[in-house]
Amino acid sequence: MIRVLLADDETLVRTGLRMILETADDLEVVGEVADGAEALAAVRGLQPDVVLMDVRMPRMNGVAALKAINREPDPPKVVMLTTFDLDEYVYGALHARAAGFLLKGSGPRELITAVRAVVDGTAILAPALTRRLADAFAERRPAGVRDARDRLARLTARESDVVDGVARGLANAEIARELVMTETTVKAHVSRSLAKLGLANRVQIALLVRDAER
Repeated sequence: MIRVLLADDETLVRTGLRMILETADDLEVVGEVADGAEALAAVRGLQPDVVLMDVRMPRMNGVAALKAINREPDPPKVVMLTTFDLDEYVYGALHARAAGFLLKGSGPRELITAVRAVVDGTAILAPALTRRLADAFAERRPAGVRDARDRLARLTARESDVVDGVARGLANAEIARELVMTETTVKAHVSRSLAKLGLANRVQIALLVRDAER
């Protein structure tokens, strides 16, 4: 069973998430909390595998809680929930190495798939939002063109093709169709590319590619 902790200050949101997750036989909601401080305490006490956590919460916001949780020994995967206002909270969570981002309006299948995926080590971000995030935050980053190009040069030709698709906001299935390869192969290329580039998720890939194109 995959143990899930819900962290959101809105009771209705937590209730909706619980109802969705508990339709899956392999997911168990082990707790609910209403702020970041409670989330950190619950992680220590309940030892969940995944935390679904709102970006904006009272007392300790989601970014601060994420940083604290990631300092714990053997921390759970943390997926941030957001309405996607593209503000500093989201930017901070990106660089604090959240395991993924989901919109609060995500469908049941997307939510359940995301929880399973992060446990398997896949960083999750709705593909349509990848380019949006890159565009929104590119101007806040220093223009490290040479460094970006040197890092991307570590990739094989096929990995570069896959990374280009990720940077354009394509899902793995779309990249697979475009490059005529299996979705499993695309996933493997993405994982290897993230490791080679020292990145945590698809948005960071898009940012790096954008820097290289300056």
